Amino acid sequence: MRVIITSCPAGSADQLARELVTERVAACVSVIPNAMSTYRWQGVVQRDQEHLLLIKAPSAQTAQLMEVLERKHPYDVPEIIALPVAHSSAAYSHWVQEMVTDGGGESSK
Repeated sequence: MRVIITSCPAGSADQLARELVTERVAACVSVIPNAMSTYRWQGVVQRDQEHLLLIKAPSAQTAQLMEVLERKHPYDVPEIIALPVAHSSAAYSHWVQEMVTDGGGESSK
C-alpha cells in the first residue's frame, strides 16, 4: 500500500478525491483543508490556500494513480509524492486492495 500526497486548490480537492475513488485508483482520499502554501512559481513568490490530499492505494496502483493525477490535477506541475508504508494492519491492507478491484465496495471500512 502506498500513500500519495498532493496539494490541490481548495475548489478542486473534493472533486478530484471523488474521481480517484470512483475510478478505483484509490481506496480512500482524505482531504485536509486550509494549508497555506508559499512557493515560487514562474519567478514570483506566491501564497495560496490549498488542501492536502492523502491518497491510500495499493503499490500496484501507483503508476495508474499517478497517471490519473497528472491528467486530472489542475496544476501544471502537481506535487505527487508516493511513500512506502512500512507497516499496516492486515485487515486495512486487504480493504485497500479490495476497494480498487471490480468486486470491491461491499466491505465496511
